[in-house]
Amino acid sequence: MAKQQGIIIKGIGGFYYVESADTVYECKARGVFRKSRITPLVGDFVTISVNENSENTVDEIHSRKNFLNRPPVSNIDNLIIVISTTEPKPNFLVSDRIIANAEYKNIEPIIAISKGDIFSESAVKEVYANSGIKVISLSENGSIEELSSLMKDKTTAFTGNSGVGKSTLLNRLAPELNLATAPISQKLGRGRHTTRQAELFKVCGGFVVDTPGFSSFDFEKNEIIPKNELAYCFREFREYLNGCKFSTCSHTGDKGCKICEAVSDGKISKIRHENYISLYKAASEINEWEIK
Repeated sequence: MAKQQGIIIKGIGGFYYVESADTVYECKARGVFRKSRITPLVGDFVTISVNENSENTVDEIHSRKNFLNRPPVSNIDNLIIVISTTEPKPNFLVSDRIIANAEYKNIEPIIAISKGDIFSESAVKEVYANSGIKVISLSENGSIEELSSLMKDKTTAFTGNSGVGKSTLLNRLAPELNLATAPISQKLGRGRHTTRQAELFKVCGGFVVDTPGFSSFDFEKNEIIPKNELAYCFREFREYLNGCKFSTCSHTGDKGCKICEAVSDGKISKIRHENYISLYKAASEINEWEIK
């Protein structure tokens, strides 16, 4: 029996497929996890026992950086949000909801602007100019190389509305995938939206999450941010948070709010702030017991 470190790249039917030292091992989870009500997740870094005469086992799940409820996946480093300039037009409320949840889950959001050769990118760039979030124009030379470097040794997920060009982008990053503007899951031989199970595959020296869940990335229902923590998920707000007149400031229009003042001064995007207010109001309607 040999102990090895690895990462779970797929789980199906109670079996977990762990990549370790360029080899994939089929493993069963030890009963202690079931007794403790702990479920191994795709993306988990684990210690396994490789046994010649019996089944391999997952012995230990290492500490998680983060995890998502649906799809169930852990330790995501990057979330690349593809926003098209047209067809479909940008929906900044949806984008900011996704970005806020990424921030809350300690996932680095990266905006990739598509179709900049068809319509001006200025609207997208203006909204995120002072956000502190990296914005990459896919129409510019070197954009693919820049994205590739950000994905190296990382686990990355992609999201964006249907038609924004996620498959086109993945084809540029990894031509060997040969995706025909179809979901990654079809390339891997699975029917569209037939599973919520995540899977990792290698791209650009790292892993990319493959799951139908990320095609729509329905954070609104599955990931909840408490209203008192929401402002911290807008990173350009953070430097102003301790300067408000009242410690109970909601940053939605309260007297003496430094964030509202920064919006008026053009230091924070008005659209980003309006989206924050919409998300804050929605969060205010959620009962505390609903927040896990």
